[in-house]
Amino acid sequence: MATTRETETGDIGSSLAGALPDADRFRWLLGLVVPAALVVVWHLLVATGVFAAHQLPEPLRVVETLYGMAATGELWGHIAITLQRVFFGTLLGVSAGIVFGTITGLYGLARDLLDPLLQSLKNIPSLAWVPLFLLWFGIGEGAKVLLIAVGAFFPVYLNLSTGIGNVSEDLLEVAEVYDLGRFESLRRVVFPAAVPSLLVGIRGGVGLAWMFVVAAELIAASQGIGFLMSDGRVLARPDIIVGSILLFAFFGNLSDLAVKEVEQRVVDW
Repeated sequence: MATTRETETGDIGSSLAGALPDADRFRWLLGLVVPAALVVVWHLLVATGVFAAHQLPEPLRVVETLYGMAATGELWGHIAITLQRVFFGTLLGVSAGIVFGTITGLYGLARDLLDPLLQSLKNIPSLAWVPLFLLWFGIGEGAKVLLIAVGAFFPVYLNLSTGIGNVSEDLLEVAEVYDLGRFESLRRVVFPAAVPSLLVGIRGGVGLAWMFVVAAELIAASQGIGFLMSDGRVLARPDIIVGSILLFAFFGNLSDLAVKEVEQRVVDW
């Protein structure tokens, strides 16, 4: 009798579990809770007069401004050029980071020669590079892409170099046991073991690329989200400034999620 009741209870529980939606599918909604709360606080601060409208516009005002610019097509041009700069800058920076990270990770002499210099350059703020890049490369697109590449380079270099240098001795011993050559050891043991570190570096590099694009678009730019933000400052339009900041946050987060998804797929595979 008890067994029958337990069986029926289990069947009901299974049916309810099947009827309820998978909670994991909606976990991403948790990430919207804090931003939504901040928007509410933002609106209340402006509505109650804590911040004047010329200091901080209402959320609806920012949305209306972005919508108006999107309707005229102006906003899409700024977004497109910024995405293009970030893409090519990140591609260049990640490629250079992989080359230097591999060299310094594999060869102690190269690490001793290059790492102190690169670690020092890593600490230079993005805006500090602007005058030098203006002198070296002028005001063209090349200067902007190279500046973004500088930002993307350092996380990739640092993580990959560290990842290769920290490959487990046990894995290297396995390569010796199977009598793998130098190239095969690198291809089958060292590089696969360093892939998680590389992916973390790429994720950090993409994030810094979005930070450096602001400085890059101060180099005599006439288009781009950074230019839009600077133009909003000149015109005393806080709605444009805040809207530009939100666009940076949105596209930066979108690119981070894309890299994170690739990272999870590669690691799981």
